[in-house]
This record gives sequence, C-alpha cells and structure tokens, in this order.
Amino acid sequence: MKNRIPVVLLACGSFNPITNMHLRLFEVARDHLHETGMYQVTGGIISPVNDNYRKKDLAAAQHRVAMVRLALQTSDWIRVDPWESEQAQWMETVKVLRHHHSELLRSLPGTQGPDHSRSVSQAPTAVPELKLLCGADVLKTFQTPDLWKDEHIQEIVEKFGLAEASDIPVPSELSFRTWQVETINEWKELFKLI
Repeated sequence: MKNRIPVVLLACGSFNPITNMHLRLFEVARDHLHETGMYQVTGGIISPVNDNYRKKDLAAAQHRVAMVRLALQTSDWIRVDPWESEQAQWMETVKVLRHHHSELLRSLPGTQGPDHSRSVSQAPTAVPELKLLCGADVLKTFQTPDLWKDEHIQEIVEKFGLAEASDIPVPSELSFRTWQVETINEWKELFKLI
C-alpha cells in the first residue's frame, strides 16, 4: 500500500454506552478508505464527550471511558482517548480535532530531538490526515441553525474532512462516503446532494 495517504479516524460522541455499531462504523470506514486506493487507515480514536455535555442520563465519563476501553480490548488499531472527557468543560468538536491533530504531529518520528530541538529524520514521514468519523445523523445536524458555528463546519470540512456512514439502506452493509472539500461553498453545494 505504497504512496497512500495515512489517515486516522476520530469519532466523538457520548458512547453512552458504546455499541457494536460504533465499532462496526470504524471497520466499514477503514475498508471503504482502503478500497479507494488513496488512503491507508493507520489508527482510530474514540473520544467520549465531557460530563458537562449535559445529555440526559449520561453516565459518568470515567465509566464511559472504561466501557470503551473494554470494548476495544481486541482491537489492534482503535483506541480510546480520555482527553476530551477529562477537560474542565464540554469541548466543541473542532477543538477536539485540533487537539488530536497536534498530538499526531507531535508523535511523528524525527520531529523533536531529546533536547527538544528540531531534528531531521532520515526519511520524511507523511503527516496523517485526521478525519471526523460520524453517522449521517451528525452530518445532518450541520444544517441545524445555531447548532454548529459556520467557521467550525468550514474548518472541519476543509482542514480535516469527514468519513460519514449514510443511513441509506444497503443490503447487509453501511453505505460510506468521505468528504474533503476546498471551500465552505463547495461543501454547501455537496450538502444539497444529500
């Protein structure tokens, strides 16, 4: 799988509780991205929302993180990251994406020497793309007035991109689409097709 763009999938949500369908979403997204011939999924991250999200009957973050950790015991490529759930307040999705993007950059080999100076790696490492993994239900909320800030939608679709599972019935499989656009106007045109 040479010359493929490395991708890390990030799913944000309550995971109250995590379900097999959440995990299946990762598998189907990875398969779809690999089938395009353009991408190599190198990891998946599940980020449970903070307790201050104020969703009715939301279990405590520590319990939701523990449930996700148990559900991922057999996965060799998806992990739970409690960062979002441990913040002092609820975080907007774009801020969670920014955090994980900076963590991906920080983890690249050869980006920082032991003395915290910049070092040069022997071979350049491709910077993984971080894509927001979501269901069609989340994507549809982008159209809800005053729910998402326009500049956040713009940053998500232009800088990161989306991997979205459609709720269009397909025999025994999820339909999958990926979105990466250059401008918010292009995004608005694509959205008319949904």
